[in-house]
Amino acid sequence: MQTSAVPDLAHTHARPVHWLATATAMSAVVALAGLLQPDHARAGQPGSRETAAAAAAPAPAPDADGVALPLECGGAQTVVVGRATGDLDGDGARETVVAARCEAGSGTPPSGVYVLARSRAGESRVVATLLEPARRQSVGELAVRDGVVTAELLGYSSPDVPRCCPDERETVKWQWSGGKFVESGVDGDATGSM
Repeated sequence: MQTSAVPDLAHTHARPVHWLATATAMSAVVALAGLLQPDHARAGQPGSRETAAAAAAPAPAPDADGVALPLECGGAQTVVVGRATGDLDGDGARETVVAARCEAGSGTPPSGVYVLARSRAGESRVVATLLEPARRQSVGELAVRDGVVTAELLGYSSPDVPRCCPDERETVKWQWSGGKFVESGVDGDATGSM
């Protein structure tokens, strides 16, 4: 066996001071890593992006209660006869569509269909009229699906038809396009815009 011509190296003989220095250095690395952790490691902690995103969940759809709908009822009450909610313009916020009419003792008064959105202050307000009461139609069914509003409109073929019993039906839809709501029949033919 040949002996080494190189003297013993200090690191080949561990002493307690070496172990203490190594443990101190490792503790400093772990503490520093804890302070400099990436954002995803703080998920759910106060102040993290995920907590802020959860706190900024979309506001609920606007409520029709207390909103002045543009109906002229001559002193009679306004009655909401249908409502549906959904994101109509693709901005991530839900809007509410309401069908409303004046309260009447008999007959079927014409309806208006209105879109409600929240103002920057969070208040519900009318932002569009889809069906004017002047069209003299009432609303049967009202729905919102995939950003499209559909409604069954009931009307009268002549002034001789009793106002209790509409004898015409059509289903129409409104969809946000080009900065406005475009009305079309269920077969897709455009009938007008609001």
